[in-house]
Amino acid sequence: MIKIILSFLFTLLILSGCKKDEPVSYQGYVEGEYVNIASSQSGRLDKVFVKRGDFIKTSAPLFVLDSENEVDQLHQNESELASAQSVLNDMQKGSRPEELDVIKAKLTQAKADADNFQEQLRRNKELYKANALSKEALDNTTASALRSAALVKELQDSLKVATIGDRHDRIESQKAKIKQIQALIAQTQWRLSEKALKAPTDAMVFDTLYREGEFIPVGGVVVRLLPPQNRKIRFFVPQNISEKLAIGQKLLIVSRSDGHKIPAHVTYISTEAEYTPPIIYSNETKDKLIYMIEAYPSLEDAPLLHPGQPVEVTLEHV
Repeated sequence: MIKIILSFLFTLLILSGCKKDEPVSYQGYVEGEYVNIASSQSGRLDKVFVKRGDFIKTSAPLFVLDSENEVDQLHQNESELASAQSVLNDMQKGSRPEELDVIKAKLTQAKADADNFQEQLRRNKELYKANALSKEALDNTTASALRSAALVKELQDSLKVATIGDRHDRIESQKAKIKQIQALIAQTQWRLSEKALKAPTDAMVFDTLYREGEFIPVGGVVVRLLPPQNRKIRFFVPQNISEKLAIGQKLLIVSRSDGHKIPAHVTYISTEAEYTPPIIYSNETKDKLIYMIEAYPSLEDAPLLHPGQPVEVTLEHV
């Protein structure tokens, strides 16, 4: 009997020595860092394209605010720009061909008249020398010749101005006006873009906070998104464990209630001790100080975790 008992105890001793200790697990929870989508403009909410729980891709439309005033303003500015550009083109290229033809015709006629008056003046001077013409008649002919020559000079200058275009300062002023209108168009287009917002990244629609037809104030959050990269795990460990952890460490295993294990990596280690939070209260740890640790899963595993979900974290090889 003694031999049997000793043999049994020896077997138990061997089995207990071969038994591998289970890794210690720590309680924690999943937390989401939400992306709040709001407009810098106010207005009536015309359309919401997403609903709670949707999974959307980058640049997917989220919502649209009433933009009738901005659209009207944009059309008006575009019309003013086209008109101002047309005026500038006319200034730079000079008068139209029809206007140039009129000036040229007047100049031709003025030159012919000037030639006639010069010839008449030449003859009258000879007649005056022969005492066949009065001094008054000679003076009238001289005045007419001078007026005709002055008209030719005036029309020649007009033709030159009409050909080279408007003055430089007026052209520069028109260019400045065009830049001002273009700035107004850019500003209006920006306001329109702020009233039709899109998703900045792939994400799950966590919530929508307004309904269609409601007035949205400036900065009012309409949609809350939860990108997969914004899901993290928070858990708490005693001091002796926190001292063994390091930022970037990839030896974390997050265990869900179904036993599925998800790898993660440490991104934050608290430098301040705290009491065990009530959410993970237990009789064994109520009097111990602990340190908060944050870790992120991979993008592929992140959708398996939901904000508020309790988890158990096993620190393997630590």
